Amino acid sequence: MKKILIANRGEIALRIMQAASEMGIETVAIYAEEDKFSMHRFKADEAYRIGQGKEAAEAYLDSEAIIKIAQETEADAIHPGYGFLSENIDFAHRVEEAGLIFIGPSLKHLDIFGDKIKARQAVEAAGLRTLPERVDSVSLEGVLNFARGYGYPVGIKAALGSCRMRVARNEAEVRASYARAKSEAQTFAGSSRVYVEKYIENAKHIEVQILGDQHGNVRQLFERDYSIQQRNQKNIEIAPAVGLSQTLRMHINNAALKLAKSVDYVNAGTVKFLVTDNDFYFIEVKPCIQASHTVTEMITGIDLVVSQLKIAMGLSLESMGIPEQSQLKMQGVALQARIRAEKTENNFYPAPGKIEAYYASGGCGVRLDVGNAYVGYELLPYFDTLLVKAVTYAPDFDEAARKMARVLREFCIQGVETNLPFLINIVEHPVFLTGQAKTSFIDQTPELFTSEPTVSPSTKILNYISDITVNGFPELEDKINPFFLMYPQVLLDYKEKQKRYEAITHLDTPTFFYGMYQGEEIEVQLEKGKVLVIHLELIGAANDTGYRTLFFNINGERREIRVEERSVQKQDAESP
Repeated sequence: MKKILIANRGEIALRIMQAASEMGIETVAIYAEEDKFSMHRFKADEAYRIGQGKEAAEAYLDSEAIIKIAQETEADAIHPGYGFLSENIDFAHRVEEAGLIFIGPSLKHLDIFGDKIKARQAVEAAGLRTLPERVDSVSLEGVLNFARGYGYPVGIKAALGSCRMRVARNEAEVRASYARAKSEAQTFAGSSRVYVEKYIENAKHIEVQILGDQHGNVRQLFERDYSIQQRNQKNIEIAPAVGLSQTLRMHINNAALKLAKSVDYVNAGTVKFLVTDNDFYFIEVKPCIQASHTVTEMITGIDLVVSQLKIAMGLSLESMGIPEQSQLKMQGVALQARIRAEKTENNFYPAPGKIEAYYASGGCGVRLDVGNAYVGYELLPYFDTLLVKAVTYAPDFDEAARKMARVLREFCIQGVETNLPFLINIVEHPVFLTGQAKTSFIDQTPELFTSEPTVSPSTKILNYISDITVNGFPELEDKINPFFLMYPQVLLDYKEKQKRYEAITHLDTPTFFYGMYQGEEIEVQLEKGKVLVIHLELIGAANDTGYRTLFFNINGERREIRVEERSVQKQDAESP
């Protein structure tokens, strides 16, 4: 295998590129027009636009075009990542028909676990327990009848793909959730099939990582706790699941291994369970790599993406250095936090916009899987708003949680609203720190939403300088004598700006009243031993909407600030 095409985008595409690069394998990226500034396009050895004339997400579902690019670039294989076409058996079949390698499970496994009825039959044959009530390929009326028979709440989810489950607690929510689930299924998985099941609240969601080769060898690589979620979208993952007893953990892992062995599973996959007290029920198998694979890699030392590539090349687990199951060990605890651009207090609604500042954390035991998080990148409302996955590792859970809190606090992402304050509140909450938090944790803990979005002092200063540079200080032209500060309106203006920008008291007098001129450099001392060196590189022209962009360099980092030119707005308002 010398070259692979990656049929995905964002952080998982970059993660696959890293693994391929380490193995000396060239990479081919595809990108939608809306993704033309996405990092995965620029990091690949080759990149090609796809989906002309299609909606943004549909571009990554264009299997015919994807396979054509793979053939034209002489790629040997296609890695689908997760989501999009990763669980689509028709796509995998067409890949193999084209003489290419599908880096993932076999067609047999995609067939079994892509069909909820076949999956249930395989699970029951392996002796695992499933949720007692479930109906597949259901219509809206079927969902309503199911809810009337078994009671609310119910869970509605796409039968294929990685779309989240939607929980409905009444008929109105059923109708809305069904429509959304069906639309998401068609958009992101290419099939509008959905299923409904009785939703069990106040439980834990546990998933077990499995890995199998083409020679009949299968391993389970321990479990992950993904109970910290809202709208069934993950926020924090923990490996191992510190809230489980050793006995229950062993039974869950053994059940996952038993199922994987019963079907001779190949490549990476995840077996998901619902855990209530001392019982657990099978939910589903995700036959692809998962976004949460990072924490498993940290506690086992096994690179799952490299393993995927080697398995696809025909290597055995033994030749890859993965020991027998009895010899596999895990060490330490790892946490993953998903940092997104979203309005946490507005039902986690996506928060598109342009990133004006991005400072990442780091340190011993810290891993960052970055997607599109860089200064100047504009998040569009077409895709998931995941910016970066922050992972911490430590000998025990408490230390890993403290490290995660420190990492999240050190992040500085400006220009878009993020869930950073929300994540900090989670990892510092006493219930979370017991390891016993369940899927209802977020819904039952309103104090998680109390933090205000943070704006760094440096950003406040740049916002103020930009405003004054473009618009001037109010009424300053009329107060040029030494006693202008005695004028009441000036004092009122000063107080208003101090309230709005806070950190402006650190500015020298000329900058405070006149802003900066293009090419000027100043130093601002925030506190003892902490100085900002600010250089105004360029003042852009006003655009059609009356906004200018000012380009700064602050302590060696490029920053862009957009500011409304009020004189333009005033002229427009006065125009007949």
